[in-house]
Amino acid sequence: MELIRGLHNLRDKHRGCVATIGNFDGVHLGHRRVLEQVKAKAKELGLPSVAITFEPQPREFFAGDKAPPRLTRFDEKVRLLQAENIDRVLCLTFNKRLQSMSADAFINQLLLKGLEVKHFVVGDDFRFGCDRAGDYKMLRKTGDQHGFSVVNTATFLMDGERVSSTRIRTALAQNDFTLAESLLGRRYTVTGRVLHGQKLGRQLGVPTANIRMHRFPCPMKGVYAVQVAMPDGSYERGVCNVGPRPTVNGIQPVLEVHLLDYQGHLYGQLLSVEFLEFIRAEQKFDGLEQLKKQIFADIDQARAYFA
Repeated sequence: MELIRGLHNLRDKHRGCVATIGNFDGVHLGHRRVLEQVKAKAKELGLPSVAITFEPQPREFFAGDKAPPRLTRFDEKVRLLQAENIDRVLCLTFNKRLQSMSADAFINQLLLKGLEVKHFVVGDDFRFGCDRAGDYKMLRKTGDQHGFSVVNTATFLMDGERVSSTRIRTALAQNDFTLAESLLGRRYTVTGRVLHGQKLGRQLGVPTANIRMHRFPCPMKGVYAVQVAMPDGSYERGVCNVGPRPTVNGIQPVLEVHLLDYQGHLYGQLLSVEFLEFIRAEQKFDGLEQLKKQIFADIDQARAYFA
């Protein structure tokens, strides 16, 4: 799969495709239904399939720290789109320039000149351009004029409700991992590289692998029983804490995972942490001894869950 960063990196070879556009946060079952349509039409026409997305996501640009937490970081999203066998991902930088681009300019620069789209698949609520002036009706009219087709996908429902990133975030916040898994089509997972931390866990007798969240606040906070996909393809059971670690004056959210039956060094390795069961909310303790006591209680609870 080819990742193209920005309109300015589009070349002649990128013209002629079947495309769709969206945030694709989580790449959930609703997204995958759209991607299946794109791939089927691309195969029919003998053209590459393209997913157009944004970084940052538009709501993050407008709302800043008040934007809802992401389900997936950008690199995780790209890996998930690659797993769906999409040929290309075009990432548009969402900035003031893109925000102020008119709907006509968006069509001309992106769909016509940049990608020369032959078939465009959009969600039923898709709006684009400055002040969200562009819509499906405008796309259909432009497509008729310039020789590309546009289809409007129906909302994907499960149990009578729309499958959406918002619904998944709500399920995770309520620790309903069964519902989140059914909407995602897989377990909710956070993937990242193991970084050097304060080594506090090792001092307490419970070494942890630390994955920094960067600009990616997790939709949950607390302690969880998890399963971790290791670099060699094996799985390890563990217990993890997600949050700012108030007992040690943490500020930036960190994911710390202690593997129950593993010994070894994981610095620099890419781990995928699958969330299985909520154990407790994150809390501040009076000192490290109380924290240590609670950590061992968490480990016992995680072992009981796996048993």
